[in-house]
Amino acid sequence: MLEPVQFSSCQWALIERMHVNFNDREAHTHLPMPIARFPEAASKAIHEYARRLGDVRTEYVDDDWLQKNFVDGTPNTMANYVRRYNNDVDEMMSVLVPPARYRKGHYAYGKFTVPEPHGLHTDHSAEDPDSEGEPICIARIETLGTHYVAGDYRTHDPGTQSMLKALRYWIPVPEGEPEAILDELLKQETLRTIPVNHVVLMVAGNSSENAQITQHIAARPPDGGLHSAFFQRHYKLT
Repeated sequence: MLEPVQFSSCQWALIERMHVNFNDREAHTHLPMPIARFPEAASKAIHEYARRLGDVRTEYVDDDWLQKNFVDGTPNTMANYVRRYNNDVDEMMSVLVPPARYRKGHYAYGKFTVPEPHGLHTDHSAEDPDSEGEPICIARIETLGTHYVAGDYRTHDPGTQSMLKALRYWIPVPEGEPEAILDELLKQETLRTIPVNHVVLMVAGNSSENAQITQHIAARPPDGGLHSAFFQRHYKLT
């Protein structure tokens, strides 16, 4: 279902560095990196299915999900798309990060209405506080994007660090309210936005000094909400 994107020579060099050592911290500062895109027909079909819901439905991709949808029952349209997404991403990851093996995943779709985004966060590596970085692939389909902290976040000045704290906990800080800070950091390009309808390679993890974990935050839905879909697939390293 997915269409791989064409990498530049610099991007291939980045992949080769992570083949030698996935937890190359300097290499991580150049992520997230798009690795594939959804064809127009698929993205529109996924979005149209998401528009049927007046709230958000979240599903976890595990043995129970497989049993319910593909053994005992008939999968709905979204489950079929997610299975195709999973298969395609697994195949790409076998080339891009050969030691990657599926750990966990989920997807959500429907009408997103929460006025504040899920605060600036990272995705955990099996909830192990001593773990290093692990690959994770995410995609936003059609509407709401995902913002991320660009570059090496350790190099930001104290004021910017305080502003990032405002987004992490969605609290006011001396530099201002989180709503205004979100807009300001996007204007400054301290925060950048992952393009919708693309699959991107990011880094999940916890507190390791050896890895730069991708810090990210969901785009805010407008008043009244917005329909969208979100796919995530998280890997461990063997």
